[in-house]
Amino acid sequence: MKTKYFAQLVALSALWGASFMLIRIASPVLGPSVLAALRIGVATLTLAALMRLLGQRWPRRHWRELALLGLLSVALPFLLFAWAALHLPAGYSALLNTTAVVFGIFAAAALKEDTLTTRKLVGCGFGFAGVALIVGLGPVDLSPKVVLAALACTVASACYGVSTPLMKRALGRMQPLEIAAGIHAVSFVMLLPGAVWSASEAHFTPGALAAVAVMGVVTSGMAYWAHIRILAHVSPVAAMSPTFMIPVFGVAWGHLFLGEQLGSGIYIGGAMVLLASALITGFRPWRRWLDAVDAKL
Repeated sequence: MKTKYFAQLVALSALWGASFMLIRIASPVLGPSVLAALRIGVATLTLAALMRLLGQRWPRRHWRELALLGLLSVALPFLLFAWAALHLPAGYSALLNTTAVVFGIFAAAALKEDTLTTRKLVGCGFGFAGVALIVGLGPVDLSPKVVLAALACTVASACYGVSTPLMKRALGRMQPLEIAAGIHAVSFVMLLPGAVWSASEAHFTPGALAAVAVMGVVTSGMAYWAHIRILAHVSPVAAMSPTFMIPVFGVAWGHLFLGEQLGSGIYIGGAMVLLASALITGFRPWRRWLDAVDAKL
């Protein structure tokens, strides 16, 4: 992976790590359905404005493909993470999101976009073990709702993992902005009925609406477009590899701005999922640095 693409993915990881904190702020006030729909609606408007500005047309003839991608990469994950935020700290959700890489490895292999190796399978084991430690040893008591919230995050991450190689294939038929706008538009239609049904229970406070605005414009609209543009140049696994950096930012933002406690499970489990990322993706930035040093000597 080229350095510029990796740097861009790290920047996206920081934004997506912050989104877990924003979800934690807005979900208890707005409710999961309203939050997810508003976030997607704002993202759709943002991307629609970019489509008009750049003179691109909506890919209407690919609506079936966009509906599947929207369900897997936007509608279900946003709704599940919003519900999980009612019961889990932001750092936990961000850490559980790393399992997307594990699911992505298997999905990419099934679609002939990558191959399974012993190293990657061992990495998967470390990833799941790390997630178990995060849930079991952290400062949150293991209640049935916490377990269900952790399961919801894992299902959402599985959706992300499966959708990434599918989105890579879609790039052969559509432009990145067309995909980003299309998947958000169809996802908004999917979630709108549930949002309308539960709107009477939502409290539209300035803080919650500000969080939705940031998520919709920045961490959803612009970030998804940027990520799909990068995906056009790298493999699906490479595009998912910085997912393991999201917990670092998620835990940091949650601790700094929400006062969330840091338990031993977060440190130990976080170290294990970071090791899993190295094993699964084979990304070893120090190898190039060492080669450069050897060349100078």
